[in-house]
Amino acid sequence: MRAVDIFSGCGGMSLGFEQAGFKVVAAFDNWKPAVEIYRANFTHPIYEKDLCDEDSVETIKELRPDLIMGGPPCQDYSIAGKRTEGARANLTIRFAEIVAGVLPEWVVFENVYNIERFGTLPRMKAMLKDAGYGLSSRVLDASRCGVPQARKRFILVGRLGAEDGFFDESFVEGMAEKQMTVRDYLGDKLGTQYYYMHPRSYNRRAVFSVDEPSATIRGINRPIPENYKRHHADAAAIEDGVRALTTKERSYLQSFPEEFKLEGAKTSVELAIGNAVPPALAKYVAERVLKYENGVEQ
Repeated sequence: MRAVDIFSGCGGMSLGFEQAGFKVVAAFDNWKPAVEIYRANFTHPIYEKDLCDEDSVETIKELRPDLIMGGPPCQDYSIAGKRTEGARANLTIRFAEIVAGVLPEWVVFENVYNIERFGTLPRMKAMLKDAGYGLSSRVLDASRCGVPQARKRFILVGRLGAEDGFFDESFVEGMAEKQMTVRDYLGDKLGTQYYYMHPRSYNRRAVFSVDEPSATIRGINRPIPENYKRHHADAAAIEDGVRALTTKERSYLQSFPEEFKLEGAKTSVELAIGNAVPPALAKYVAERVLKYENGVEQ
């Protein structure tokens, strides 16, 4: 199946879909640092393009995708910032406009789990339903889908001519019963039992053990502050050999493989990693789509 990745970021979704067996024919994004990382890791083209341009639908239609996937920038929904619906939220609507204009057989949409609190999502769903798609959606815990990270993401899957809820069972049929820990995924590769991840606020813990899933990887990576005061839920004291993770190690926790190249300025690379769809989560969804498609064909 041919897939096009829109609002692709540095390529987490593309990588997972390729690993599952899709032929990703092109990607589109408008943030240069992510485009450069994507370009360094894939042989198919990525276009640095504003998808609000009028010619976007025709450009994508010429690629004849069986599936369009994407995760439009979500900062305006994110719990990491103010809960507002600004210009970025309109990219969710633009995603639906592109899908409705191209009409691929399948659509996969990914976003922050709390997008369900906002009015943009029902508008997007209504546009896709009007275009003929049956829809299923679920908040998935990445740590039950092959990622060593307690990251919750909203996934919507649509198929032309299907009934709403058609994919509900597929979402859960391969889900692990227990959360994947960092040690489950990496063994002793980090060379440390405990590590520091800078919290959103100091009301939250910041020290984790490799024998649990990591916290959500965000777009910033800061060293341990000299005056850090231990949180009651920290897995260890800083003095117990705790260290911050490198950029590359954070990419592992997002399930990017060793060979994935992270080129560019450190702050941009960190942001690209934090914004990415974990490839293993994308692969989990992609495998279920293929299984459903093959079951329908037989």
